[in-house]
Amino acid sequence: MTRKNRDREVERQHIRAATERLLAGTPLRSPVGKLTGTELIAECGLRRDVVYGDHKELVDEFRARAKAQYFTPQVVQDMADENIALREALGKVKTDLAAERERVRALVRAATELSLELEQAREELAAAQQVTRLPGPRETRRVPE
Repeated sequence: MTRKNRDREVERQHIRAATERLLAGTPLRSPVGKLTGTELIAECGLRRDVVYGDHKELVDEFRARAKAQYFTPQVVQDMADENIALREALGKVKTDLAAERERVRALVRAATELSLELEQAREELAAAQQVTRLPGPRETRRVPE
């Protein structure tokens, strides 16, 4: 089995491209996008021993540039802002849901009470229909004058 010759210049290009993507906040392979050497290795797609063995100066340069930035990448900041907005929206939805559930409980109680009253009224009506009704007062006819 023969080993494929490595092209160190291509490796350097991969590392530089990964550096730019991470610093810009647009990682392709890095799961987190933090500005660390581990994330650089994940982003460039090369083995750790290759990066630290032959291209240590590029890793050091990346770390220096990351440290010089002194701010969170825009993508991470956007995600944090979105997370805050979503948490606030979720809190509002939970509050609204609790209020709606209380209204439902009140409506169920009212519906139950009304159904009981309706049943009582039906029973009273049925009992009233069993009573023999007497004829009403007679009409008196007027004598024409």
